[in-house]
Amino acid sequence: MVRHAGWVAMVVAGVLFAADGFAQTQSRCADCHFANPGSVSASHLSEWDLSGHGRKNVGCETCHGGDPRSFEPFVAHKDILARTNPASPVHPTNLPKTCGTCHTGPLVAFQRSKHYELLRAGNKNGPTCTTCHGEAAGTRLSPKALEGQCATCHGAGKIAPHPEFPARARLADEGLREARALLKDARNAIARVKDAARRASLEQAAQQAEVPLIEATQAGHAFVYDQLDERLNTARARLAALFERLANPDAR
Repeated sequence: MVRHAGWVAMVVAGVLFAADGFAQTQSRCADCHFANPGSVSASHLSEWDLSGHGRKNVGCETCHGGDPRSFEPFVAHKDILARTNPASPVHPTNLPKTCGTCHTGPLVAFQRSKHYELLRAGNKNGPTCTTCHGEAAGTRLSPKALEGQCATCHGAGKIAPHPEFPARARLADEGLREARALLKDARNAIARVKDAARRASLEQAAQQAEVPLIEATQAGHAFVYDQLDERLNTARARLAALFERLANPDAR
């Protein structure tokens, strides 16, 4: 239960942070749980607070339900279900739909995967969004960490042994990261081009390079690596052509 001391600590903390010029969270749910340690695991709260979800004020209620307008525990927690409840929006089988309310592209791609079929069939080994992205952080695993995660099921001697899958996932992720970094570098260079017409033409080429990169990412969410490789190679070719134009000032 929320105790009076917790309320006071929360209000005082809010006043002090506002006075010092710190940004204040827009999530009343998080405010209350931060003011009452132990109500939710500290690691879960910290993971959310440091995430893109926290920075963009995607509050607890977005995934868990409840009433963020109230500090009264019974009212605030009304209709919230434990994640083990099959009706909970954060139950593993429901999580793709919950995350997909914002992340539509990844959801559509994931629904084409065999992993999604396992999840919908109730297979406890079927991965869901949190398997790769964490419970609240919404992060991407490093290529090495992704390889390790895939190996928990597909490694030699595991439940679905395919030792080639983890290594392929790592290589694909490394390729995607490299291409994204190149695209970022290209756009930084484009921003410094003084000629407006040339800058607009180069930005259009950057957008054309980004399209297959997005498609490769979606293929990754579907775990269709042949398609991912093909789209990634197209993105690489377009990026190479873009850098050629950037290196030649006379090229439009």
